[in-house]
Amino acid sequence: MTDTAGTLDTPSGTAEHPETPDAARTPAGKRASLSTDAWLELRARPTVWAALITLLLMTAMALAPGLLTSLLTEGGDRCDLAHSKLGPSAAHPFGFDLQGCDYLAQVIRGTRPSLIAGLAVTAASLLIAIVLGLLCGFYGGWFDALVSRVTDIFFGLPFVLGATVILVAFPDHGLGAMILVLTVLGWTTMTRIMRSQVLALADADYVRAARMLGARPARLMLRHILPNAITPVIVVAMLNVGAVISGEATLDFLGVGLQYPEVSWGLQLNAAQAFVLDHPHLLLFPALFLSATVLSFILLGDAARDAFDPRLK
Repeated sequence: MTDTAGTLDTPSGTAEHPETPDAARTPAGKRASLSTDAWLELRARPTVWAALITLLLMTAMALAPGLLTSLLTEGGDRCDLAHSKLGPSAAHPFGFDLQGCDYLAQVIRGTRPSLIAGLAVTAASLLIAIVLGLLCGFYGGWFDALVSRVTDIFFGLPFVLGATVILVAFPDHGLGAMILVLTVLGWTTMTRIMRSQVLALADADYVRAARMLGARPARLMLRHILPNAITPVIVVAMLNVGAVISGEATLDFLGVGLQYPEVSWGLQLNAAQAFVLDHPHLLLFPALFLSATVLSFILLGDAARDAFDPRLK
């Protein structure tokens, strides 16, 4: 009886339970939370580290293009038409562009618009999704019906086509206008996901208990519902960054996005299309950087979705 009682009184996760793996515990000896398990799973994936290193490199290129250009290129700020479209060499590994500028320096400079657009549009869309999703899912009623019908309308608008029509109507635009247009067209998916998460949590037992204890609606939404509803939206936001970068490059390529003398990967692809057979390096390098950036965000989003989804455990 003494041994039985001692076993029953022993908390789960002590020495009497050696079958519980140490990796599933926190340093204090407690069972790890979902976020801890997710982090342990993410850091064990080589693809996650490869994506993070790629994005850190792209971020450095966007933040300090001049510094990297001076370190990696010879005379990166000088252009000579005599060097126009020359191929890669030891001194200039990416060759030269149409204006005879070092192509590595130009590709580095093209990182900033794409990365700024992807992060700014996703951040703005995420903020809209959190606000509207919380209000619609928590209160419902006529406001929920109105926002739902508006999202249905925006879902019916093709992303690139809608942005093209708007940007063509306002030809004197820059990066700020593109961010605004892409945000207007890109907030709907995250808002729908946020709303569905709030609807699922609004009647949870712990939310009902907090409501009976006198918690106000703002506290219920921000303290009890939002922390438990935000994870799927964050995962979708990570995937959305890559989609926005692709959309921004597509608009530049079509000639309705950024205009010269701005530098972006989409503009470089647009200029290279007429010379792709004779000078393939003009298309290869910006396409490679664009694909690597988009793929890195997609890999991180997929890995985060798998790590945070308890149904896949």
